[in-house]
Amino acid sequence: MRIELATAPGTAVRPNEDWTTVSVPAGGEGGALVVLDGVTPPAGDDGCVHGVPWFTARLGGALAELSGSRRDLTLAEVLSASIARTAEAHRETCDLSHVRTPQATVVLARWDRGTVEHLVLSDSTLLLETPDGDVRAVLDDRLDHIPRERLRTVGSADALRNAEGGFFTAAADPAVAVKAVTGRTPASEVRSLLAMTDGATRWVEIFREGDWADCPTLVRKSGAQELIDRVRAAEAADPEGLRFRRGKRNDDATVTYVEL
Repeated sequence: MRIELATAPGTAVRPNEDWTTVSVPAGGEGGALVVLDGVTPPAGDDGCVHGVPWFTARLGGALAELSGSRRDLTLAEVLSASIARTAEAHRETCDLSHVRTPQATVVLARWDRGTVEHLVLSDSTLLLETPDGDVRAVLDDRLDHIPRERLRTVGSADALRNAEGGFFTAAADPAVAVKAVTGRTPASEVRSLLAMTDGATRWVEIFREGDWADCPTLVRKSGAQELIDRVRAAEAADPEGLRFRRGKRNDDATVTYVEL
């Protein structure tokens, strides 16, 4: 088994709000992968005294623990329990009803000898590569399908956050877990897993320097950091977003690769 993780903050003046880990039981089979992308609140207004990096570390730790220790739970149930555990850790000190309460996109995968399970919530991406080199992208693209007219009508994407007809992130409500994109694939049909936050998927989705199938090939050949370095080079070549429009000049970027 080959495992590679790389992550980089979008800017040196803000902490990296992404979080990732891969856990493999010592002496046992199987494992789990977690990638989170914390949602940056405007002007730090999220009703929480801890901040987004604290939240992603708490939620990520719970996901890693429960995905391994509670194999009787589905990944959606693991996510629900992890959200509930994290919410309890700061319910007494923070306003969890705030629309910008710390939250994150989620990629979660778990595998054993027979099956690879996956879960994706919001706009991070999981790629499943077959032994023949075919690549399937697992996406939760609800945000992409919200009509621009509706966004103009509500005035802010916050009004559509964790709301029917909008899009969903892992915040303080465990019930959101049922909104995740989930599935199971025979392990014999999966050569590798590649999870990326949207700061890394810019290489495909914004800069169009490759497609999904190119990503596992690049990472396998040159490493996870190389994909992030290529994103940073593309951002530097268009710092004002004149050729490639994007919400942030640079974004936190995480790439996590597991070759089974």
